[in-house]
Amino acid sequence: MKILVINGPNMNLLGLRQPEIYGRETYEDLIAKIRARAEALGIEVSFFQSNHEGALVDAIQQAYFDHIDGIVINPAAYTHTSVALLDAVKAVQIPTVEVHVSDPDTREDFRHVSFIRAACLATIRGHGTNGYLEALELLKQKLG
Repeated sequence: MKILVINGPNMNLLGLRQPEIYGRETYEDLIAKIRARAEALGIEVSFFQSNHEGALVDAIQQAYFDHIDGIVINPAAYTHTSVALLDAVKAVQIPTVEVHVSDPDTREDFRHVSFIRAACLATIRGHGTNGYLEALELLKQKLG
């Protein structure tokens, strides 16, 4: 099973960016944590992060051609603005789980809207970086 983990804008600054909200783990810590769980689950995992919406769309589209079985995505700020990401996930029809380190529903009103959610199997929010591990486990269960 091949899973692609996609992270949107500013996720590369984990540990620096608002640690009171996102914690002190770095992006590198997150990658290592996901790799370890993926290995334990027998999942081949790859990663993509960009601050650019079009690059994220390209990564989703490429996942189709790379025969990726599932996507874990944290669109970050694009969650609330990007119909393009929604359309890309709908187009490739790869099972996708939306993840958020914080719980957007407890934050500013504009963060309560998720466009991509309509194309996702599930949304995991507010579980810190462990939400990514939950997403891997959910995809493993669904795609088994």
